[in-house]
Amino acid sequence: MPTDETQRPSLFHDLDDFLAVPRVSGLALSPDGSRLVTTVAELASDRTRFISALWELDPQGVRPARRLTRSGKGESAPAFRADGTLLFVSARPEADPAKGEPEAKDAALWALPTGGGEAQRVLSRPGGVGGYVAARASDRLAFTSALLPGAEDTEADTKLRTAREEAKVSALLHEGNSLVRYWDQDLGPDIPHVYSVAGETEGLTAAAAQAVDCGVSDPMESATAVSPDGTLIAYSVLVGAESGDFRDAVVVVDAATGKQLRRIEAADAEFGAPVFTADSRSVIVHRQSVGDWEQSSATTLWLVSATDEQDTGHDLLPDFDNWPLTAVVSPVEGAPVVFFVADERGHSPVFRLDTADGTVTRLTASGAYTDVVVSPDGETLYALRNGIDSPPAPVRLDARRADQSEPVALPAPGSVGTLPGRLTEVHTTAEDGTALRAWLVLPEGASAERPAPFLLWVHGGPQGSWNAWTWRWNPWVAAAAGYAVLLPDPALSTGYGQQMHARGWGDWGGTPFHDVLALTDAALERDDVDRERTAMMGGSFGGYMANWIATHTDRFKAIVTHASLWNLDSFGGTTDAPFYWRRHFGDPLTRPERYRDSSPHRHAANIRTPMLVVHGDKDYRVPIGEALSLWNDLVRFEVPAKFLYFPDEGHWVLRPNNAKVWYGTVFAFLAHHVLGEEWRRPALV
Repeated sequence: MPTDETQRPSLFHDLDDFLAVPRVSGLALSPDGSRLVTTVAELASDRTRFISALWELDPQGVRPARRLTRSGKGESAPAFRADGTLLFVSARPEADPAKGEPEAKDAALWALPTGGGEAQRVLSRPGGVGGYVAARASDRLAFTSALLPGAEDTEADTKLRTAREEAKVSALLHEGNSLVRYWDQDLGPDIPHVYSVAGETEGLTAAAAQAVDCGVSDPMESATAVSPDGTLIAYSVLVGAESGDFRDAVVVVDAATGKQLRRIEAADAEFGAPVFTADSRSVIVHRQSVGDWEQSSATTLWLVSATDEQDTGHDLLPDFDNWPLTAVVSPVEGAPVVFFVADERGHSPVFRLDTADGTVTRLTASGAYTDVVVSPDGETLYALRNGIDSPPAPVRLDARRADQSEPVALPAPGSVGTLPGRLTEVHTTAEDGTALRAWLVLPEGASAERPAPFLLWVHGGPQGSWNAWTWRWNPWVAAAAGYAVLLPDPALSTGYGQQMHARGWGDWGGTPFHDVLALTDAALERDDVDRERTAMMGGSFGGYMANWIATHTDRFKAIVTHASLWNLDSFGGTTDAPFYWRRHFGDPLTRPERYRDSSPHRHAANIRTPMLVVHGDKDYRVPIGEALSLWNDLVRFEVPAKFLYFPDEGHWVLRPNNAKVWYGTVFAFLAHHVLGEEWRRPALV
């Protein structure tokens, strides 16, 4: 990768060093607030995969973090039971399996004793253990596990799985709906169920055999909650509608019997991500209006009775213009105090909602926050803070003070050290008068005397924002190679109010395209950016924009298009959620206008810019056929192009060495076309 002699060496200059940085994710706080645990993923010794482990953090931010677990399979999803027992999920083998017991291949639930000692497997099932949640003040657990069709109990499920394995049958039979894949996973043949179990940790293994089956859960985005007192369970389901459409809904059941008590649903909205209030009587859910041809979707938080079917609930944020994410409720009883994060102008702050009077307080001034947890007294928050210029790291926040700019950092692995450049912003005005902004990463040494070559990166989604750290499209790797990187938030982006989203609805090749170019023009007015050496990159929706730009302008010297939409006519019927796509773009048989007006493939003959096409065969959101069709057109029209194909990757390139190949190929392609260097084929491809 090219470097500039003025740049200080950093780990971003060497992909091996960059990929070796530990990656922190998730937080779990013990019921008494004394223990805080996270998950850290690190490269395995052979550098071909990441292995995660549990680490304990000091809530006071004094002691260094200490590692709790270690195994070849890794550990994830830490959570505490009411008695302080630490649980986690792992496919690690038993240290001392019973005689004749086959080695478990699927993930199971494990417990790490409060007083120390070896972890013990406490709950396993033939279909493995997926997500789980523990009641805060009860010994109740809810977990998800899949059951094969025709199996009424664990014994029958085991026999069916053994028969399929011995017969080497991998076939899946789908009946009645269009959902067969999701992101990079095949759905089926087993069906996820939510189970309820209670008892002391040592007895969970026996209790699991009589776990209560609460019903089938959402096979795509499963979310489960247990009331603090352990009496109720809420979980997400898919509800069928007309013409193959689906709606997300939430079911509340009696935890002891599995009996359904109510379903939270509506014809014009979807509900998900349930959490119970401290008194166990109400549920706060994420509510999203169902977008259609005319109107874009919108989201809010909704408070509804957990058991009263007559209560349709009400909006907790009627005047909040951005999209809140999953709620976190204070454990202190009384009028619920709710914490949530929401994108806001290139950041994702933590907000506090006091439902007693509807007051919303922004608690953080900058950065993007995830994994918020609340102390038992409701006065302290812990979260992972990240940003364009910083990877996720644990911090402590005051649960009341507005616009905190310097949260208390908690020692943890994962520092990236010195960045090879600096971060600034670009502002301009759209054709319709809308204020636009973008992040701009400038490499060290960029100046009027030495302007940096320019890269435009468009984000995916399109409902998203450039506001957080990314390991996969990291602009600091580009900065280490000497490039200035523009990260724009055009129409359809989140964090700028509902109108910003509505501006681009049904108009992918219109308003968002013009916004991107307006921000590009504004960035290129700077004297430390080279307006002659420019390139454009994008993935998913950003890949669509890459293809649209390639067919509508030749202003860039190179374009990289990753996991991109090319032929909207074919895409709509092959993506993993075709019903969702039809809501936005309409039925292609009766309303073909948006497919016709917005599909890049109709302008294939216009492409003059060299293109690098990147796609994974396991990408079910944007199927590989899009890349094959694009590649065929590029060859047919004799466009200088290359195709980087990953047979075993999905929408994202996740395996460490494949990621290394991705970065290496992208920057070799750019060096050739933007910097004028000789083409150097990357190693191993």
